[in-house]
Amino acid sequence: MSALKAQVEIEPNLAVAGLRIGIVMARFNHQIGEGLLSGCRAELQRLGVKPANMTLTTVPGALEIPLALQAMAQSDRFDALVALGAVVRGETYHFEIVSNESARGITDVQLTTGVPIANGVLTTENDDQALVRMVQKGGEAAQAAVEMANLLKALK
Repeated sequence: MSALKAQVEIEPNLAVAGLRIGIVMARFNHQIGEGLLSGCRAELQRLGVKPANMTLTTVPGALEIPLALQAMAQSDRFDALVALGAVVRGETYHFEIVSNESARGITDVQLTTGVPIANGVLTTENDDQALVRMVQKGGEAAQAAVEMANLLKALK
């Protein structure tokens, strides 16, 4: 038998049977955050996640997202988490700091806690780019959260 025939492949799985999803949304760039949230909620509901199995919390900005995610991950109440927010380039170096540090914090939380986190924090050159992408990115983050929750369950 060839090595390829012996391999096991875990297929992507978007089944939601009882999954509990936590969402953290930054309030800075509020209109974009709300657009991300609407796309995320719509996709979670389309996949079959019950509203009672979704918990939303908001934080002031993108740099505060990781701490809220960490508290949610450590609560053992969630199968997956979603980070939503927008960092729009300005005229200062602040954009790079916020973008890089929020992404690093999100990654650190999921690697430390073992709870998957879908990063739906947009980083764009301007508001128009974010407005065009927000609903789709929110939906993609919802799918990633569900898929990763199922993958981790399959790997256990």
